[in-house]
Amino acid sequence: MSKQITPETNTAINEGPLNLYKYRWLFIGISLLFLVPGIYFIAANMMDPQIQAPLKLGIDFKGGTLLEYGFSKHVSQPDVENIKHVFDEHGYAGSVVQIQEPRVGINKKAVEIGAPQNEAPTTEAQAPQPQTSAQPQKPTTPAVTAAAQTQTEDPQNTQIASIVSVRAKHMQGQVDQEILKDLESQYGHITVLQKNSMGPALAKELLSNGLLALVLAYILIVGYLTYRFQFDFAVCAVVALLHDTVFLLGMFAMFGRLFNTEVDSLFITSVLTVIGFSVHDTIVVFDRIRENLRVYYTKKLPFVTIMNMSVNQTLTRSINTSLTVLLTMLALYFFGGETTKDFVLAIIIGIAAGTYSSIFNASVLLAMWRNRAASPQALKPATA
Repeated sequence: MSKQITPETNTAINEGPLNLYKYRWLFIGISLLFLVPGIYFIAANMMDPQIQAPLKLGIDFKGGTLLEYGFSKHVSQPDVENIKHVFDEHGYAGSVVQIQEPRVGINKKAVEIGAPQNEAPTTEAQAPQPQTSAQPQKPTTPAVTAAAQTQTEDPQNTQIASIVSVRAKHMQGQVDQEILKDLESQYGHITVLQKNSMGPALAKELLSNGLLALVLAYILIVGYLTYRFQFDFAVCAVVALLHDTVFLLGMFAMFGRLFNTEVDSLFITSVLTVIGFSVHDTIVVFDRIRENLRVYYTKKLPFVTIMNMSVNQTLTRSINTSLTVLLTMLALYFFGGETTKDFVLAIIIGIAAGTYSSIFNASVLLAMWRNRAASPQALKPATA
């Protein structure tokens, strides 16, 4: 085996069915091809005067008010423009209006938000009377029971046919009440299910903290991989992570441009989740490369051969692990709630990109780095 010096002529050892290094430029080209549209939309969003950011930021990052209304009448898509017009008249042009399906148990939630408690007040006629032997207690008549039930019913406890969420600029004062009155004059009774406001100062702080968390995650990953493996392992892993992050940001930049998809604090959580999953997959491949370096170091096998062998040995595990997670996320995306759809979609996109980069980018870049060293002494095994 000591005669095999170059990866192109090495056939004595079974590297596996997949020769990554031979088609390295194809795999790298595919990655760049998928990154180009996202980079274009990121640049387009930054030049857009209404966005001025790589992604379309939600109220968590730019401030604003989120309102959720429960309509007693069915609201269709043509009504969206009419609702937008109501907000425009009150000085909140550009508000994002979306129709959602009523959630299970929404009527109970609407009743709980109501100010009065649904209990009939105790009157003198209903108060318990002292009992005497000559005057036995009379049972409650159906008329009294019906009257009590009429008092306990909340007039606002109506069936909610449609839920409409509105994202607008930060509201102050009683503007939301005025908007609600105008909407009720056209659509009947409307229940306010949710109102969340975020000031611009707090929104900027959340955005800066989220970006700081991403930078800190990258620094810690570089430090750990440098300590656990070697510096070139760490650099190649971080390049693969940057590939996953840019691809994910590019996809949501496109979604924001085409479908008005906004990112919030949950998006930062999804990016950190994707980074953690992707680096875990990369470490599995790198650990197998390190083990094979120890075994085949004395046999003078080229690093490229060891890399191809290691990736093929872990290929099934990487794909099966990612596939099981993706199946779970797909079920959650199609059958979960509306509020978590963007979060789940980000994880689906990130895991798919992370699996590809761990297999076809990180290990290939490491082999190119080591192969460029151009000496057998550079192929020493990684430290423990």
